[in-house]
Amino acid sequence: MTPSQSTITPEDTDSVDTDQTDQVVIRDTPPQRVHDAEDLLRALAALILGILITLAAVYLKGIAAGVESDMRQAGNAMDWLMDVPTSFLQQAVTVTVVLAVIVHLLVNREWIQAITAPLAMFLGFGLVMLTSNLILKAGNPTLIASFSSQNTIGSPVLLPDFYAGLAAFLSAAGPRRLRSSVKWGWNALYIVAIIMVAISSNSASGVLVSLILGRIMGMVVRYLAGTQNKGAWGQGVVQAIASIGIHAASLERQDPSLDTDGQPLPALDDDLIEASRIYRARDRDGHNYTVSVMDGQLHTMGYLMQLWQWIKLSGVSMRRDRSVRNSMQHHMAMLAELRDLGLTALHPYGLAESAESSILVLEDDVHLRPLEPGSLDTDRAKQLMDYLRRANERGFTHRRIRPETLAMDQSGSMVIAGWENGDSASSQANIALDRIQLLTLVATLIGVDQAIQAARASWGVKTLAGLSPFCQMVAIPSQTQALPGWDRQILTDLRKQLRALAPPESVAETGQVTLSRFSLRSFVALALLVVAVAVIVTQFNLPQVISAVRNANPWMAGLSFLLGSLSWVGCAITLGVFIDPAKRDFKGIFLSQVASSFTSVSMPAGVGPAFVNLQFLRRDGYDNTMATAIMSAVVAVQFATTFCLLIVIGLFTGRNTLSGMIPTNTLVIVIGTVAIVAALIMAIPYTRRLVMERLMPIVASYARHLVEILTQPRQLVVAVLGAVLQSAALGMSFWAALMAFGCRTNVFETTFVFLLANTLGSAVPTPGGLGAIEAVLFSAFRLAGVPSGVAISATLVFRVATYWLRIPLGALAMRWLGSHNRI
Repeated sequence: MTPSQSTITPEDTDSVDTDQTDQVVIRDTPPQRVHDAEDLLRALAALILGILITLAAVYLKGIAAGVESDMRQAGNAMDWLMDVPTSFLQQAVTVTVVLAVIVHLLVNREWIQAITAPLAMFLGFGLVMLTSNLILKAGNPTLIASFSSQNTIGSPVLLPDFYAGLAAFLSAAGPRRLRSSVKWGWNALYIVAIIMVAISSNSASGVLVSLILGRIMGMVVRYLAGTQNKGAWGQGVVQAIASIGIHAASLERQDPSLDTDGQPLPALDDDLIEASRIYRARDRDGHNYTVSVMDGQLHTMGYLMQLWQWIKLSGVSMRRDRSVRNSMQHHMAMLAELRDLGLTALHPYGLAESAESSILVLEDDVHLRPLEPGSLDTDRAKQLMDYLRRANERGFTHRRIRPETLAMDQSGSMVIAGWENGDSASSQANIALDRIQLLTLVATLIGVDQAIQAARASWGVKTLAGLSPFCQMVAIPSQTQALPGWDRQILTDLRKQLRALAPPESVAETGQVTLSRFSLRSFVALALLVVAVAVIVTQFNLPQVISAVRNANPWMAGLSFLLGSLSWVGCAITLGVFIDPAKRDFKGIFLSQVASSFTSVSMPAGVGPAFVNLQFLRRDGYDNTMATAIMSAVVAVQFATTFCLLIVIGLFTGRNTLSGMIPTNTLVIVIGTVAIVAALIMAIPYTRRLVMERLMPIVASYARHLVEILTQPRQLVVAVLGAVLQSAALGMSFWAALMAFGCRTNVFETTFVFLLANTLGSAVPTPGGLGAIEAVLFSAFRLAGVPSGVAISATLVFRVATYWLRIPLGALAMRWLGSHNRI
């Protein structure tokens, strides 16, 4: 779009007073559609509400029935409702609402939403039909009865599709605050829903779930298609800044696509306001201004980020700006306060509002440019730390110091930019967090030693030593962790050097500050606990187990438990031999294997121990590649040892069970499928390049470490002995379980059959192989000649000894490891 004198562009904007705009040259782009994250939040909220309503309909049947009864009694008070032709009413409302909304959209030239709204309606019909079929095929009579009504009895569609289709249509055509036709459409839909429930035509739960399904589909479609931007553009921006005294002669959008000279445009013009539009304005007196426009529809993602930081971090305060206006007002105040301190910062002129946008106007007297890669040195790092120190001394904190916030002004002095999420009157924890973020960022760019040197010169040794408890991964922004020079070892080295600066007695007294309210470890622990409880409640057949244990010889049952526990020692030996001797702590290693018994209750057999080993090794200071290599070496040794034991024992005992129990067809299908997928990936140029450039270097590094580990004979022999001890202990544990019922078997044959059956059962991806291992063990030993009653009883006793009794022990071990920061 070419700027021209006395011309106002872009098109499709409202008119403004000619006294203000008759000489304005506007260079802008047409308003663009935006993907509002709030639409996804609404869809998620609807999904949660739908789940709660379904649970209430099934498990709180009295309350649900009471609500329906009250509505029907109210309907009985109006006898005329019983004569309402329901099909005609639904059809009339559907046609009327759809026509009214589509006409409204077409008149307002909302072409995309005029297409996506009917599409959402069709998808809403499809979603409710699919959900109905799934409920009917599930065959749960309680669930079916909860949604049934007189219109759905015997019908292939359980949930009424009328509500889902219209709800999806109105949601995609919205929002209702901007379109009166959508608003009245929702009102009509609610009225029809109340009438249908009152005359017993539909169940209340069925109507609500149908509405929610339609709402979810409509909001997802609306997010994917985007909504028309309702913020200030072109003339709207000119009119808004005129309200604060700037009568523009020109307004130019700062966008690379509009840069006719082909030169890169200045960065940091509005102090890194996220998702903003930046304009350059010149008033009639020739003064230049930077105009930053932030649309309310794009503020949701920033607010979610603030909310996530507030949830994730404990002990530090975080801003939560609900509206774009609050965010802009606070940002302007932060910049003004920094300038009052004598620090270099952008110069705010004023704040204006128009439509759904907040507009921050900045003076043109300060120009910042991003720090060039590789240009940071110790002197410039000290300047950055001096800048932060002066701000922190007055209680101002930044809260998100990341690579793009490092800048230089026009004189070459270092500046920290991006104070949108900063705050005043900050606590010491927030100040320490700022310093750790800057210190880690500088260490990533120029090295730990130089970063410590610059920090000592600026902050002093005492202040620097006090940062050690805050040196945690959760404090470091993801942008810093994405830098090429980043490595977890940087944080470890920083922590060591910071502790070395403090007196020994203070290091012993000061523990690590808890910064993370929500961490992967706490989430996994909670998830494991929930799954464990669910598994125990649903799968633990207490009467059958009690009967088996009562009839067992208590001494042999106890021996089965002790032999099973001996397998922990074997696992610990196999893992510990691959760990560097300086880091080898057998108590921690042993308890990590005990803890794996707790994870096995919620993870497939073999996955839980691997997960615990990986986390344990990471806490010991190994990077991801090395930790994965060690864990893989453990798994490889255990698998190879089990395979060799099966071959050796099978040869000596004459057992040919191996050939009859391997699912050959399934194995071939899996191998063939994997080969086809791999071939397709490598046949496509893009995916082949992706694999070769990104995946192969990681695989090569991992393979190199794995080969280095497995080519050390002494360690390999010890690891194999540990794996042999593990397999032998479990095999003898089952032998003792058989002996508990007077069944005397050959210990070697028992071990062979057990290892084979246990390996096959563990391949089924159920928590701890639950159900699959019991079934395979019972079948294998029955085929081996053990009476059926003894086989099932011995299997139950063995699983009690090596699975159920291990759960509380594993939970205690997990708690110890967590309290000592070992996992």
